[in-house]
Amino acid sequence: MNARSDSESTTAKNPTTVEPKSEREIVVTRTFDAPARLVFKAWTTPELFKRWWVPKSMPLALLSYEADIRTGGSYRLVFDVDGTKTMAFFGKYIEVTPHSRIVWTNDESGEDGAITTVTLEESDGKTMMVLHELYRSKEVRDAALASGAYDGMGETFEQLDEVLVTLG
Repeated sequence: MNARSDSESTTAKNPTTVEPKSEREIVVTRTFDAPARLVFKAWTTPELFKRWWVPKSMPLALLSYEADIRTGGSYRLVFDVDGTKTMAFFGKYIEVTPHSRIVWTNDESGEDGAITTVTLEESDGKTMMVLHELYRSKEVRDAALASGAYDGMGETFEQLDEVLVTLG
């Protein structure tokens, strides 16, 4: 289980890595040249989130995003896929700790949904983000990897870089 840099981010100043950590876990890491409060704001402000979450190169469009971003709150994202169908992702926020941690469920897959944890750690004005996904089984984790769900992470976080520059 070796770490790999997202191939789309080979020119990025701060590369994105995607690494299977155990039979049930995938960890994505990235450093941002911005303080944690701004990275947190970009994750938790729906208008900002919509600007960076979907890789522009993918045949997806974020049609709507409803979120009550607080511990106990919920979210729902609806995507247009290739102009032919819609796909919804939804769940609950288990923990929201300003500027450092967001934990949510991914309930659209029923019992197979992962729990996602994003942690932000600031040092010298830069923020290390760790996105940790814990799946219910190795098979579900492997299916997520095989589906290409992580292929656009480098591009996604490059788009977040662009948003962060506007918040400084």
